[in-house]
Amino acid sequence: MAFSWKHNLAVLWIGVFFCSTAYSISIPFLPIFLSHELGVTSHLEAWSGVAFGITFLASALVSPFWGSLADKYGRKPMLIRSGYSLAALYFLNYFVQDPYQLLVLRVFQGLLAGYVPASIALVATNTPDKHVGYALGIMSTAGATGGIIGPLVGGTVSRLFGNREAFLFSGIVVLVAALIATFLVRELKVNRTGVRSNVRSDLKEAAANKPFIALLGLVMLATVSVMILEPLLTVYTMELGADPKDASFASGLIFSAVGVATVLAAPRWGKLGGRIGYQHILVIGLLGGGIGNLLQVFVPNLVGFGILRFFYGLFFAGFYPSVNALIVRVTEPEFRGRAFSLNQSATQLATMLGPIAGGLLGGWMPIRGVFILNGLALVVVALMFKFGKQRSFLSPEPAPAAERKAVSS
Repeated sequence: MAFSWKHNLAVLWIGVFFCSTAYSISIPFLPIFLSHELGVTSHLEAWSGVAFGITFLASALVSPFWGSLADKYGRKPMLIRSGYSLAALYFLNYFVQDPYQLLVLRVFQGLLAGYVPASIALVATNTPDKHVGYALGIMSTAGATGGIIGPLVGGTVSRLFGNREAFLFSGIVVLVAALIATFLVRELKVNRTGVRSNVRSDLKEAAANKPFIALLGLVMLATVSVMILEPLLTVYTMELGADPKDASFASGLIFSAVGVATVLAAPRWGKLGGRIGYQHILVIGLLGGGIGNLLQVFVPNLVGFGILRFFYGLFFAGFYPSVNALIVRVTEPEFRGRAFSLNQSATQLATMLGPIAGGLLGGWMPIRGVFILNGLALVVVALMFKFGKQRSFLSPEPAPAAERKAVSS
């Protein structure tokens, strides 16, 4: 039977969607779980922040190791490892009795994660060159869709059954993703005869690849740009007139508007990038995100804010698929698993740092000022990449496809 990249794309989209949904079912409700189930009554904000951030920190530190294993033994084993491990850890969350036990499990969730970067690496290396942008655009919608659906499912499960039961539901959903990886994902033959690299040599090799390091810097900047608003959005919706009792719901809808825009626009940006060059889409995404943040300062009400967030999402949706496609271009095939794991490390570090920076800036300046600072940073970086030296390696021609010549189109 001929290898079908479309088959892999479809089943991995479903797997990443289930992983993202599982996370969004239970994790956003951690403060409630800590308070109502584990008896945390003082310093709840600090406990919640540590419980969120410690997973991202652990994942960022260990991702290069899993990437090294992926390049040696294949990406599919990493999907299976992370899928079943995360399912077991979600189930164990149901039994925790104090916040310290929860923190231990959250650390292990970070250490054993890796389903999403392994999926992206597998799609990127098992898809014909002319379809890579489209495929990565499609993959970026999986996480966005799960991020929209998950909180709705989690809120319903928590309301009908309880917060602990939400963890059980997350475990079941991730288990489905693990089964998908086990029985439905196909990977081209992996060369297991080579010597597995160590993390230090991987970091040294990555540091020598200036285009790749530049892309990692962009990923960190863009992710901080997104996450810096997380602790401020609920407060800002109240400033725009939302009732305090409905502020969480209103901010959730506004966050969802960006997710819906990503689902609609990302595949189209990916396909267009394959024709005109991913570097152009990357610049458009940064410019659109920056200008969108600046314009949001001037809207006087929630409706206008939500509409602008949606249009911001339509443009910014082109950023991550373009970065992933360019990582494929600027890295060697045998380094690709490690490259996407380092990309995951950069994303996780930024995901941890963004809310901290947002909270500090929100206490130092008006929230509108954070939007302005955020928008200006994205616009400046977009212009630097448009007119700077980086344009020489972000050329529109596709990378050589020798490593994927066995893949049918």
